[in-house]
Amino acid sequence: MLTVKLLCVGRLKERYFAEAVAEYQKRLGAFCRFFVEELPEAKLGTKPGPGEIAAALKKEAGAIRRAIPSGAAVAAFCVEGTLCSSEELAGRLGKWAGGGARSVCFLIGGSHGLDGDLKREAGVCLSVSRMTFPHHLFRVMAAEQIYRAFTILEGTQYHK
Repeated sequence: MLTVKLLCVGRLKERYFAEAVAEYQKRLGAFCRFFVEELPEAKLGTKPGPGEIAAALKKEAGAIRRAIPSGAAVAAFCVEGTLCSSEELAGRLGKWAGGGARSVCFLIGGSHGLDGDLKREAGVCLSVSRMTFPHHLFRVMAAEQIYRAFTILEGTQYHK
């Protein structure tokens, strides 16, 4: 069974978001071993400059790299990534699983996104929209899309 890790920068504080992610985590148990791991967001001043933000992203990137399972297929979610439909995400998951990947790791950055080097190192950068979403809300959206992708692969009625 494929292991899927949603690696997120920042703590999910809103109970309603946490409950939604937990619901998809429960549903995903039928298709994969699904884990959510939270990493601390680097502390920044009130009005950080570009240099301070870049340093924080580098620090977060180090923690992210250490948390990625060895040999995992890695996909970074970022607004400038390749636009990806639900069916295309399902196809990618199917290819990873069919290609022998034992684990897949999806990356969600904090409020300032992901470090550029980390995005370049990822196997693929994906975008679900050119719009910007709060990273806590996007965690729910990503969990739902991963669940939807598995239901597409299984041919269930969830995805209509």
